[in-house]
Formats: sequence, structure tokens, C-alpha cells
Amino acid sequence: MAFRIYTKTGDKGNTSLIGGTKVAKSHIRIESYGTIDELNSFIGLSTDHLTHDLSIKMLREIQDRLFTIGSSLACDPEKEPGMKIPDLKAEDIVLLEKEIDLMDGQLPAMKNFIIPGGHPAISTLHIARCVCRRAERICVLMQEEQLFVDPLVIQYLNRLSDYLFVLARFTGHLMQIEEIPWKPRIKG
Repeated sequence: MAFRIYTKTGDKGNTSLIGGTKVAKSHIRIESYGTIDELNSFIGLSTDHLTHDLSIKMLREIQDRLFTIGSSLACDPEKEPGMKIPDLKAEDIVLLEKEIDLMDGQLPAMKNFIIPGGHPAISTLHIARCVCRRAERICVLMQEEQLFVDPLVIQYLNRLSDYLFVLARFTGHLMQIEEIPWKPRIKG
């Protein structure tokens, strides 16, 4: 039997976490996994602009990890131990680091800040990076407010934003699109 898209349970501004706990749709936990969903969507859009098969494959893997993170954030932490929620692993972070190092080894050294742009593929990756940073900030805020967030989630998001930045540069490199250096206006 298929699930219905609308349930009408959220019409009064509430929703349920995995595990059944009801919270307001404005709850920071809802904001956290909603931002992860937004990030996942921008990464999907990014893959639509890419032609490099290995980058697309890696982004699809990242999208899978983002569903894992979303599941973790959407779960009532008190009920999670009894549930079968997908888990994030330290190896997922190591994979991002390896990919960053591989791409970075093929890029010229950065001598300036880079203005996002030059091609839709590059710009979209930078948007995904910014959304990733926001997701990370929300998770850190949850942690500061004593709401459980798996520390690996914060580490993964931190490394993912670095990955997306390097991937944007690498994509420009593959497409032979010159980076746009920021040249600050100096008071004179």
C-alpha cells in the first residue's frame, strides 16, 4: 500500500519526530533536518550541471549520507536506541578528506579569496557549500542548547563544506573556467 503525500497532521503547525514525539514545526530539530534536505536538493541540482562521472558518483554517495544524517536529526534521541536508524561512520569523513586531497593536488595554489561564479555548475556547488555551513551552524546550536546531535554529524558537515568548495574549484579547473579572484577595494 502506498503512503499518502498529505496527512493533514501538520495543518496546525506541529509534526512528529521519528519515534512519535510531537514538536512544533518551528523546533530547531525540524530546522536542522529541513536544512539537510535543502542541502541534498542543491547537491542534486549540482549533479545535473556536472559532466565528470567520478564527481557525480561521489555526490550521489554524499546524498545517501545526507539521508542518513536527516534520519538521525529527525529521530527523538530518547527513542533512537530502540530503532534501526542508518548510521554515519568515521570512514565517511575520511572519504571526504581523501577526495579533497586528490582534487586539491590537481589545483593551483589559492592566492586570493574566490568569488563564486563563472558557470552554473560552479555557482550551484557554492550554494550547496553555503547551505552546508548553515546546516552545520544549526547542529552546533542544537548541541549548545543540550539537544543531542551525533558529533560525527557536525564533523561530516564541516568536512563536506570543505569538499564542496574544493569540488567547485576542481569543476572549474576541468571545464577550463578561470577562477574569479576577489580584489578588495582599498580605501585611498
